[in-house]
Amino acid sequence: MEAAVVFLPLLGAFLAGLFGFVLRDKGSMLVTCALLTLSATLSWYIFFDVIWGDGPRIVQLLSWVHVDKFSFDWVLRVDQLTAVMLVVVTTVSSVVHWYSIGYMHHDKSIPRFFSYLSFFTFFMLMLVTADNLIQMFFGWEGVGLCSYLLIGFWFDKPSANAAAIKAFVVNRVGDFGYALGIFGVFVLFGNVGFTEIFASAASKKDATMVFLDVEFHALTILCLLLFIGAMGKSAQLGLHTWLPDAMEGPTPVSALIHAATMVTAGVFMVCRLSPLFEYSETALAVVTIIGGSTAFFAATVGLTQTDIKRVIAYSTCSQLGYMFFAAGVSAYGAAMFHLFTHAFFKALLFLGSGCVIHAMSDEQDMRKMGGIRKMVPITYIYMWIGSLALAGIGIPGLGGFAGFHSKDVILESAWAAQSFVGQYAFWLGILAAMMTAFYSWRLLFLTFHGEARCDEKTLAHVHESPVSMWLPLTILAVGAIIAGYIGHEAFVGGGMKEFWGASIFTLDTHKALENAHNVPLWVKLAPLVVGIAGIYIAYIFYIQNTSLPGKFAAKFRTLYQISFNKWYFDEFYDRILVKPTFVLGRHLWKSGDGALIDGVGPDGVASLTQRFSRMASALQSGYVYHYAFAMLIGLVGLVSWYIYGGLSG
Repeated sequence: MEAAVVFLPLLGAFLAGLFGFVLRDKGSMLVTCALLTLSATLSWYIFFDVIWGDGPRIVQLLSWVHVDKFSFDWVLRVDQLTAVMLVVVTTVSSVVHWYSIGYMHHDKSIPRFFSYLSFFTFFMLMLVTADNLIQMFFGWEGVGLCSYLLIGFWFDKPSANAAAIKAFVVNRVGDFGYALGIFGVFVLFGNVGFTEIFASAASKKDATMVFLDVEFHALTILCLLLFIGAMGKSAQLGLHTWLPDAMEGPTPVSALIHAATMVTAGVFMVCRLSPLFEYSETALAVVTIIGGSTAFFAATVGLTQTDIKRVIAYSTCSQLGYMFFAAGVSAYGAAMFHLFTHAFFKALLFLGSGCVIHAMSDEQDMRKMGGIRKMVPITYIYMWIGSLALAGIGIPGLGGFAGFHSKDVILESAWAAQSFVGQYAFWLGILAAMMTAFYSWRLLFLTFHGEARCDEKTLAHVHESPVSMWLPLTILAVGAIIAGYIGHEAFVGGGMKEFWGASIFTLDTHKALENAHNVPLWVKLAPLVVGIAGIYIAYIFYIQNTSLPGKFAAKFRTLYQISFNKWYFDEFYDRILVKPTFVLGRHLWKSGDGALIDGVGPDGVASLTQRFSRMASALQSGYVYHYAFAMLIGLVGLVSWYIYGGLSG
């Protein structure tokens, strides 16, 4: 059964990709959707069986690599952590597959699209079921490859090609650190299997390792290298620039990559490797600082973006920051809880934005929307549900939308950590929560409320999405409403130790998550208060007095430009990395490859041959007297040689 969950999407990708010309569009869609739905159904069964039934298990598939002391098998590790990821990945992916039937029905390459979607899901499932670092790296690189294919799906668009290449290159930077971390783990532990590594982690807590000719605490340097990989995949500050550009892909791709799969791989990896991270306070502090900084940074950028999908993309980046700083204060259960709830409401928002784009004749600029709520009532309701969950609206002690339960416990854990980095992340998280509420309602007000700002032709064609698009969203909407409520006790409440079992390891001295339930009342109320404040400010700016945003942008022009231009990260990288690389590459191409290698090598030999050929061809003039003269010279030379040779003898 466990193998079926993983390989059913691969079967769907294989059938749609290689036999799409036989299955045609409809057959390809139905085959991949049916197999993904079956995989999701089995995942939920496994989830309940692992948590409350037979418990974790190891499923041996085949012997993979055996080279001297370096050996490992292809094994599926199905424990509590894996079970949570299985239901998240397969549920969201199946919803995206069914939604895509309506969204992509006019596309000319439907079999290829659905094959890519299922292939992506297969690699993500391989990642979360991995029992060793090499197997995880296989899935890790696989989702990177598929993200390149999906982001650049419309390859006839230069912007899509550029975005795909950017995502691929930026992720390779992170993956280089991840690969070094894997090598280091093997050097230190002599193994890459999780069971063996985790069993030996405590004995290596004081070990050192030489890296770049400097001696470091071994687990610290290994965890930091592995975390660099997580920063790339999960778009953390510094390696985040690929994420908003990934919006060039079709909207279902945005939902799949940014909600439950690729971008959460880094969070999952840190939680999976908690037995290593727990023995490095430095690594945990770095994770916390990067996570808190990312949550704040991405929220500030989301305030001013005008593309509806980019606003949601930056909110993803921000929410991933929350997950990381939760893991950084050892609240791994809280990080996974937010990953779980976030998958539902973020996929809902992305797919809801796809319904808006569909209704607006492919328009994505919110400045050209407005006044359409009565024309798309179902989409409007779903976008409100997703926004309420994202903003974390609820009442402490009574409950609320999904994000309320998971985001609040992260902030409470950061406060309860009673450390400098915990306080740093808490206050940045509070500010990010206020900005999240503001830009979420800015999106709602600009898109659905006020006067229509589109042209009359577009407005006349505004319509609700077909049932094939909005019906799958119902599953996500239900999750966005109740996932936090039903999961709180198990994920982060009194039953969390029994729920997570041995899949997550936390030292007895790291009690942030346990102490989170006893924080002062103002800490519990702060996220709700700032969230309501953010909504109210958005209401004033975009409903009551619509001239305020322009006045504010003019008065604080520098701050506005920094936010609107994404803190100039792209420009900075372009100046210090991209342009110098192009200059160096052009120099090596012209001077090195062209002038030196080709000039002396192939081109030089060819030129020399051509020169001698011209000289030889000059002798072939076609005139008889030239040939006679040449023969005479030859005869004179031969006689001279004979006479000279004879005299010498």
